[in-house]
Amino acid sequence: MISHDLVRNKLYEEFIKPTNQVKDFIGIEIEIPIINLNKQAVDFNVVHKITSEFQKQYGDFKADGIDYDGNVFALKNPKTDDIVCYDCSYNNIEFAMGKEKELFSINERFCDYYSFVKESFEEYNHTLTGMGINPYRKYNINKPIPSERYLMLYHHLKSFKNYNNIPMYFHKYPEYGMFSSASQVQLDVQKDTLIKTINVFSKIEPIKALLFSNSVLIEEHNHLTCFRDALWEYSTHGVNPHNIGAYDVDFEDINDLQSYLESLNIYCVMRDGAYINFPSMNLLDYFAREYVRGEIYCNGEYRKIDIKPCINDIKYLRPFKFINLTFRGTVEFRSICTQPIKDSMCVAAFHLGLKDNLDELSYIIDNDDVIYHNGYTASELRKLLIHDEVPSFIDKNGLCRLSGDIVDLAAEGLKERGIGEEIFLNPLYERIKKHTNPGKDILQSIQNEISIEKIINEYGKIY
Repeated sequence: MISHDLVRNKLYEEFIKPTNQVKDFIGIEIEIPIINLNKQAVDFNVVHKITSEFQKQYGDFKADGIDYDGNVFALKNPKTDDIVCYDCSYNNIEFAMGKEKELFSINERFCDYYSFVKESFEEYNHTLTGMGINPYRKYNINKPIPSERYLMLYHHLKSFKNYNNIPMYFHKYPEYGMFSSASQVQLDVQKDTLIKTINVFSKIEPIKALLFSNSVLIEEHNHLTCFRDALWEYSTHGVNPHNIGAYDVDFEDINDLQSYLESLNIYCVMRDGAYINFPSMNLLDYFAREYVRGEIYCNGEYRKIDIKPCINDIKYLRPFKFINLTFRGTVEFRSICTQPIKDSMCVAAFHLGLKDNLDELSYIIDNDDVIYHNGYTASELRKLLIHDEVPSFIDKNGLCRLSGDIVDLAAEGLKERGIGEEIFLNPLYERIKKHTNPGKDILQSIQNEISIEKIINEYGKIY
């Protein structure tokens, strides 16, 4: 058994202490679905060919992940820390851009990589597109990348049938990581602003849903513009609701935040380079046990194994909150769907512009009565605003004004940087003007009998 004090100290060391460093970098990860235009499963042989072609084209990239079949699933450039990899399965490609001080250099490299990969795929009648749910998911082979992490993750998600007597239901898509894509941003944060950053950004999740939703589960849930939220919430990641979604509490101080970290669940650790799954359980309960029974993948099958918890297992605590505190001293914003490719930088621009204007952002929220202060939490408001229609009790014009005020504040923050990054916010102004977002545009296009192929092409354009 490991004492509560030791767990608390270790959580501080891993999550809070790194924020003592004074840095100001931006990191961006963009996941993008791969589509076989023949309306067949993505050809993994084509994927592997293009991975090889990419490495030849960009010689500084070296293999950073090789699966059990000998295929490269991750390439990394040690000079820039850029990573091009496949996320969960070979149906999704991810561009994880190395940290930079500004957005233009990130955008330039991303556009370069994306253009090369997309053009390469098109030689095989495949393509890439900026949609948060793969519109051709029903044709794909939903197999995880045969590697330690992705086999563990899928095994965890498939285990939902083993959970009984818990007050939730599970959806029928344990393979959702193989067809859903996100646009994530990491920003350095200092300890003295950490609590305010989490508190204030948590409150604008409804506005982010309104501006950025782009995950339509076509033919199944055509009334939702961001079905990704439900995919996380009603999976085994959501067994403990504290592990997913927004923070619906205001933290008073670092102690409050640490207590929240203690309330999270853990579901895997590693021993001797191998992942071990076990039923999702509270972190403190895990460390209070002498042994935990889990499952380890070995020679193509899973077998039972007993493990003794050790304090370093905290590094395998992986919640999937809308705002995650990482081991690197950053906050990761992860509630936004992949955007139409030409708009990819608007996600980072929005967060970056608001990061140093927390007091002003808090003032806007505190003085709003269009959606806030009407009896709804931020999480409840987000669930309302991912529908194709805004609820009748919300004034649509007022909602546009509120969204515009927040985007204006982001623009002011970017202008203060004096680099010109506010140009990346232009797509958001266009969405506010038209009372829409990419997910609503997809639903409207389908209603207008515009082909899904035309939408795929439009959302995949880089300019």
